[in-house]
Amino acid sequence: MTTPTHASPLLVLLPGMDGTARLFDRFDAALRAQAAIDTLAIAYPAAPLDYAALEAFVRERLPQDRPFVVLAESFSGPLGAALRADPPPGMRALILCCSFVRNPRPMLAPLRHLLGLVPFGPMPGFALRQALLAPCATPQLQAELAAALAQVPPSVLRQRLRAVLETDASRSFARGSLPVLYLRARHDRLVPPANALQILRLAPGAQLADIAAPHMLLQAAPEAAAVAVAAFVNALSAAQVSA
Repeated sequence: MTTPTHASPLLVLLPGMDGTARLFDRFDAALRAQAAIDTLAIAYPAAPLDYAALEAFVRERLPQDRPFVVLAESFSGPLGAALRADPPPGMRALILCCSFVRNPRPMLAPLRHLLGLVPFGPMPGFALRQALLAPCATPQLQAELAAALAQVPPSVLRQRLRAVLETDASRSFARGSLPVLYLRARHDRLVPPANALQILRLAPGAQLADIAAPHMLLQAAPEAAAVAVAAFVNALSAAQVSA
């Protein structure tokens, strides 16, 4: 993505449920315009892996030669929680974007056994737009989302949704001590706004950035997200220099 400058920590991007890392382009461009922060996006295999397997996959691909900050989007929150609980060398902080460390909709957990009936392939476009993009469902954003999801087999999407419904990484997340920034979308229809309060309770001192956006915050409001992320990462760098 960006040309390495090593002036600030690398920003490692962990994707949402699509897992393709194809939906970070808008945010990456906004971040490059905002600050000299390099990014590394990690795409997940198109295979039905649980969170433990994905954690191992991510750890093998984290930077070895420079400090970095992890940004976990939506589905990747529990992976960010695991990394914060047992941080690899070089990890300086965690950013959670419209994300969670345990099932954000616990009332849906009993339905996980019915996921085989969910028509991920021909999922109605209107329902998808309302859940992920409304009120910012422009034709271009819809097309980008559809292209990313088309790369993922329905069986993989079902496994990832099942993992979300079964996850609870709150205890391990709370054991961590790295700084945390939570990006909350005011119009998020998937992750309840109160979820951010849970994150703040589990990670005392965590920062909250409230942004007018839908669940796909990085895609619908990339400039606002870039401002918040750049301020957080630059503050980390400044604190390290002063120390």
